[in-house]
Amino acid sequence: MKVFYDLHMHSCLSPCGDMDMTPNNIVGMSTLLGLNLIALTDHNTCQNCPAVEELGRANGICVLSGMELTTSEEIHVVCLFPSSEKALNFESFVADHRMKIKNKPEIYGEQAILNSQDEKTGEIEELLILATDISIMDIKEICDRYGGIAFPAHINRDSYSVLSVLGEIPAECGFTAAEISQSGNEEKLKDSHPILKKMHIIRDSDSHYLENMRDAGPYFELDILTGENVINYLKNPKK
Repeated sequence: MKVFYDLHMHSCLSPCGDMDMTPNNIVGMSTLLGLNLIALTDHNTCQNCPAVEELGRANGICVLSGMELTTSEEIHVVCLFPSSEKALNFESFVADHRMKIKNKPEIYGEQAILNSQDEKTGEIEELLILATDISIMDIKEICDRYGGIAFPAHINRDSYSVLSVLGEIPAECGFTAAEISQSGNEEKLKDSHPILKKMHIIRDSDSHYLENMRDAGPYFELDILTGENVINYLKNPKK
């Protein structure tokens, strides 16, 4: 079956995420756009994943829970898990490795935790867009330990990407997938970085606003759509 996906989007919990990016709006817009697999990936946190996962189940959308982690090298990495329970266990680890600098909502925006009724239940005081002290060299193994997968985000961008920082994707990282932006040239990237030829290439929206969410386009071919199956599919390198 064709599984139309978007595995990188932000809710209002990300300081750069619009306040209209609530769990209900994210799932509702995903339904209208024809997506049947999405992932919530706020910066360095998974606290809004339970609400999106609950709404996804109610609306026939498979939801992966995760985060967009900022490594110690200031590289963005998407970390995905088959359930919000596993994602929150991973966040408990990440929280000990975040910088303890308070957010300034008047500058960076409110970091709101919402339930499945879009009611505010709390907020995170630490500024979430800062780098953690977790290296890109270690993140795959850490995600494996928590039952998830990690892959470098928007590798074609000029900032916060593995290529802009390191100039290459180190084989030692062990990544089996990589994300490019919607405007990225996949063939050109593969020519310049042959390691990508053995990876799953994922195109996501990285939406911070509802208007950034895109119509169904990129898809996976899966026999059965479950969170575990998606993770296992992405973990197996391409032949």
